[in-house]
Amino acid sequence: MAKKRIILLGDSIIDNGAYVRPGEADVAKQLQALLPQLAIIKRAVDGAVCADVLGSQTANLESTDRIILSAGGNDALQHIDLLDAATVTTAKQVLLRLAAIRADFRRTYASLLDRLVTIRAPVLVLTVYNPCFDGHGMDATYQQAAEGAISLYDDVIQLEAHRRSFKVLELRTLFTSPADYANPIEPSALGGAKLAQAISAWVKQGLAAAE
Repeated sequence: MAKKRIILLGDSIIDNGAYVRPGEADVAKQLQALLPQLAIIKRAVDGAVCADVLGSQTANLESTDRIILSAGGNDALQHIDLLDAATVTTAKQVLLRLAAIRADFRRTYASLLDRLVTIRAPVLVLTVYNPCFDGHGMDATYQQAAEGAISLYDDVIQLEAHRRSFKVLELRTLFTSPADYANPIEPSALGGAKLAQAISAWVKQGLAAAE
């Protein structure tokens, strides 16, 4: 009998093998060690944005799968230049620009979740964690501004996931230490271990409920 599948969709929050130290396991390998009885299928690709995930990553999914989705961080990175923009503008104009960015992300993200709804499989949605610029030559205001920007994306993720009754894993409360990061925006092996453990707990809870 074939093993039940855990499908990992998304970006480098999951596909962090390029950022951990030599010999350390990425998220997928850590999850496989925690759930040896299941098949861990990593489709997540470093650098993927929502539109990428909506493409080939969501092909051939099955209702018996358990799906983990991490998307949105790279969509946010596409607008990182706003943190250093030196244009003179009003607060209203800034808020309208952010609202337009949020609306654009919401359209793509909602389409992605709607695709997953059609699979009729359990889905765990990950929020985007805050970056960690501590010790990287940037002052506290840069960190604060980045966290404010991330909240726009996580607001969309939370709302759209709840509208579809998908479970949400809040990564801003999971990644709480500089040691969780390999660099300002990628998970270390330690951060990956936290993530793998949280995903494993969700999977085990679902499997137990289905018995």
